[in-house]
Amino acid sequence: MNISKAKEQVKGAVRAYLTRDDLGNYEIPVEKQRPLLLIGPPGIGKTAIMEQISSELGIGLISYSMTHHTRQSAIGLPFISRRQYGGKEYDVTEYTMSEIIASVYDLIEDTGVKEGILFLDEINCVSETLSPLMLQFLQYKVFGGHRIPDGWIIVTAGNPPEYNESAREFDVVTLDRLKKIIVDPDYEAWRHYAAGANIHPAVLSFLHNKRDRFYSVETTVSGKTIVTPRGWEDLSKMLILYEKNRIEVDEDLIVQYLQNSKIAREFSVYLDLYNKYRTEYPVDNILLGILPDDLKKRIAEAGFDEIYTFIGLLLSSVSSDVKACMEERRILESVSDCMKQYMQNELKLSPEQSISSIIENLERSRSTGLRARSITREDGNRILRTIGILYDISDKISDSHSYEETFDIIRENYSARISMHDRHAAAARIKLDNLFTAAEELWGDGKEMLLILTELTADPDTVGFISIYGCDAYYRHNKNLLFNERDLEIKEEIRKLEIK
Repeated sequence: MNISKAKEQVKGAVRAYLTRDDLGNYEIPVEKQRPLLLIGPPGIGKTAIMEQISSELGIGLISYSMTHHTRQSAIGLPFISRRQYGGKEYDVTEYTMSEIIASVYDLIEDTGVKEGILFLDEINCVSETLSPLMLQFLQYKVFGGHRIPDGWIIVTAGNPPEYNESAREFDVVTLDRLKKIIVDPDYEAWRHYAAGANIHPAVLSFLHNKRDRFYSVETTVSGKTIVTPRGWEDLSKMLILYEKNRIEVDEDLIVQYLQNSKIAREFSVYLDLYNKYRTEYPVDNILLGILPDDLKKRIAEAGFDEIYTFIGLLLSSVSSDVKACMEERRILESVSDCMKQYMQNELKLSPEQSISSIIENLERSRSTGLRARSITREDGNRILRTIGILYDISDKISDSHSYEETFDIIRENYSARISMHDRHAAAARIKLDNLFTAAEELWGDGKEMLLILTELTADPDTVGFISIYGCDAYYRHNKNLLFNERDLEIKEEIRKLEIK
């Protein structure tokens, strides 16, 4: 299965394991909760989905790469203690708490988050001395006599032997106690993830035309070459930062992430072409409603690769404004929740104390969430921006104001921000409308329009924006698309009947 389906499988299992009955006990007893085992090539996003799941479920996350552990760090150090058995005293070997188990307890103590995921990567690539202990841990959830806390789900990951020479197969007894999930590289699944992950548009347009370059592991006379989704995403981040700092990108940089010289060279050539098109095509003017005749002529004569790159440039500009607008909206919703809390504090705290209390709670939840990894970095930044707005408001009020007066100040500040947001949303809506106007004039309802609709629909922020602020052209063309698809389905059904 692809990584998106694997994520849903893991998330569903974690939710099921953490479900409690009326008495507060886990519906599936802890000892019956099978650890999950994800087997798949390196770099396809196994670690990333753990972070997403912990954030979406609001639970903790502890991650370890097991190849970095020795027998001692995994199970703890031995020491001699004295025990009495049958009235006689004996020397007994015990173990200090495992570093892995201790890290779970530390997180619980530091954050108060009592449930979470213990993610152990490269589980089938550990040393020979550690391997039997890992199998014991998977079966009994115990390291050196110390059990992981209840409420912490074990999720493991490993590589197939063809990708890692040190990988070992688990025995039948161990496999019978695991939920094994096979994960394969899948471009379409990654593309949907990429739509909301701020992947550089040059990466997206390159991979759209060369999907076989998305994942590659080869053995050559010079050694192994590897290109993974992780490599593409990390390269994307570097491209964005290089552009921001006006640093030139060359093939030497690209091959550090795409560790296959042929693919790195292909992308380097394409990136130069992409930047050329970005300079030559007046994207900003087109999205303001200006479509010159010479541009129409050029597009009419262009090949699909150039057209797709041009569409990518348009979509990237629209998406950037839409994402900024939706993030602004989420922050304003957070501020609105704080305003409600503020009014609930009226009988307990002074105006200044109330604002300070709300800010302290936000700062605490941000610190705890980031430490427990129960929130994403983006969530943390959103809380930080909310705190900034609250500080701006707190500068304008004092305890000399009544609650009604301070609430008027807060509401005035909030209303001003809403008005600014509405202007941003209106500007983004104009860009979106002009995107469709240009597409209709250039291609009508051709495959290019289908491509635009597909890319817009794949982006959750764009779909959310359209559902709130509307876009008649999007709904109109989507309706035509669905009608045409159904028409094709009916024709295919008729063709099959004729064959019979």
